[in-house]
Amino acid sequence: MTRKPRSRIGAFAPWLDVGAIAAWGLLMVNYWLSGKLNLLIHPNYIALVVAGGLGLLAIALFKGWILFTGKTPGNVQHFSIFPPGWSSLLLLVTALIGLQFTPRAFASDIAVQRGVADVAGLTRIQPQAFRAAVRPEKRTLIEWIRMLAVYPEPDAYQGQTVKVQGFVIHPQTLPPNYLMVARFIITCCAADVYPVGLPVKLIKNRSTYPPDTWIEIEGEMLTEKIEGKRQLTIQEKKITRIEQPANPYDY
Repeated sequence: MTRKPRSRIGAFAPWLDVGAIAAWGLLMVNYWLSGKLNLLIHPNYIALVVAGGLGLLAIALFKGWILFTGKTPGNVQHFSIFPPGWSSLLLLVTALIGLQFTPRAFASDIAVQRGVADVAGLTRIQPQAFRAAVRPEKRTLIEWIRMLAVYPEPDAYQGQTVKVQGFVIHPQTLPPNYLMVARFIITCCAADVYPVGLPVKLIKNRSTYPPDTWIEIEGEMLTEKIEGKRQLTIQEKKITRIEQPANPYDY
């Protein structure tokens, strides 16, 4: 029986395998070295991704050495829904695109879509015990939210000093002299991030602070009736624009 000639891509299938494996390993390591992994996964999993990337590079190096020295085992069967070489080519192209792609942190439009305005996402955040030893002005935005998840009465925090950082959201349901300061919480990867935030009562109109602007707010807590509900609100005393943190998510 006459054997059907291999396609040009099929003839280079083993080297395409090496290229695809190496490219994905390089992609993982490159994201780590450039700090991009902080925008994609929780820090707890960074070491695992880095180990996986280094492992893929080692496999690619070993397989490349096998091919280069001509010690490829014979009668190797390739199982794929694609013709030989095409699946590796697809993986290689995907990895090369990933190397050109720069991940970005989620912005205010995603926060609004995912419901940051719904009482600051208190139904999803993990409650934690109140720590009285932490001075109010030392609490982060996420710590304030966690306290509210345990002790939701806003009057309990009336007059307490606050100093938090986050990005600006302009919910359409808030008056012009209010904005929302928010952060995204990541539990595993970028696919599961969700927003939490607190309303801010401003001295001036919120147009001074466009959406997605990162700010540090100093003020005090008060109880305001917003959308028919009593909510803990930050009364602005001072707002400073800041740069987006290298890792904009919280945990």
